[in-house]
Amino acid sequence: MPKSTFIPAGDHDFLVWIEHFIANLTPATGATESDLAALKAASADFRDKTIHTNDTAALAKQATADKNASRESVEALIGTIVRQIKARSDYNEGQGAQLGIVGPERTQDLATSHPDLSGIDQTGGRVALSFTKYKSEGVNIYCQRENDADWVLLGRATVSPFLDNRPLLQTGKPELRRYTAVFMLKDQEIGQYSDDLVINCAP
Repeated sequence: MPKSTFIPAGDHDFLVWIEHFIANLTPATGATESDLAALKAASADFRDKTIHTNDTAALAKQATADKNASRESVEALIGTIVRQIKARSDYNEGQGAQLGIVGPERTQDLATSHPDLSGIDQTGGRVALSFTKYKSEGVNIYCQRENDADWVLLGRATVSPFLDNRPLLQTGKPELRRYTAVFMLKDQEIGQYSDDLVINCAP
């Protein structure tokens, strides 16, 4: 049976409407005392179930957030332990496989490859540079600013992202910076330089 069009679709609006409807029902309008009692009971039941539904939804949302936070905590602990295990001199791939801590790795020939370099301007001269490390020891990161005649080595980065936190050459004035990176292995640069990355540093 289709719902009457005068009944609001939303639950909240429906509860407000039904309170008004019940308050104005009298025997003179054609509703019997039995009808009114049954409607009041049904309305109270609907209100209780609506409140329960809202509470359940809120609890489910919180439970999901708590679960996600718990997993992040567990994964952080796992990451610390696995790094300790793999840093041991007697660690080998067999142990890693037994523990289930050897994941699929992207094979990369460093001699013919270059890092994938990306960056995010954090204003004021700060730039966060993210890069792929693969099986290298890290990357050397170079930069060339507008007034630089040549590339300047910023340093070796072993963990991504690397932060270039040099102030702007002129306070309040934007500047363009050009970055590139190259893999390091056994304290030597290896492979090709990454494609130039141009960042417009905002004040």
